[in-house]
Amino acid sequence: MLKVGDKMPSFEVLDQDGNTVKSEDFIGKGKKTVVYFYPKDNTSGCTAEACSFRDNYERLTTAGYNVVGVSKDSGKSHAGFREKHNLPFTLLADTTKEMHEAFGAIGEKKMYGKTVLGTLRRTFIFSEDGFLERIIEKVDTKNAASQIMEG
Repeated sequence: MLKVGDKMPSFEVLDQDGNTVKSEDFIGKGKKTVVYFYPKDNTSGCTAEACSFRDNYERLTTAGYNVVGVSKDSGKSHAGFREKHNLPFTLLADTTKEMHEAFGAIGEKKMYGKTVLGTLRRTFIFSEDGFLERIIEKVDTKNAASQIMEG
């Protein structure tokens, strides 16, 4: 599990358009990076969270944030999700779960009364130079963007 002050884990995955995205793409670019992990495209909570970021995207970017969503879904699934909801930010397809594991966004959770291993809905906020500033573990899906801004 990442701790405040840790460097952004190294990763290389594909985005919704099949482009390779690396951790280095976000470091030293003059913006803080919000990396949010969510369980599945087109589910109610995940859609509410993505739409919170969409609806507040201009406010976030003006405040100096770059937003990136991550799930285990495929790039094709991400492309459809992004188009359906007019999402202006990048979605990363971590189909191998390596990124989830590096960030500490996979673990045991309760689902329908059973303990399962799955994506933990978490938001990580990194400084411009790639160091972890904050982790939001109790994400309010409808107000996810506000949780970052009010930090």
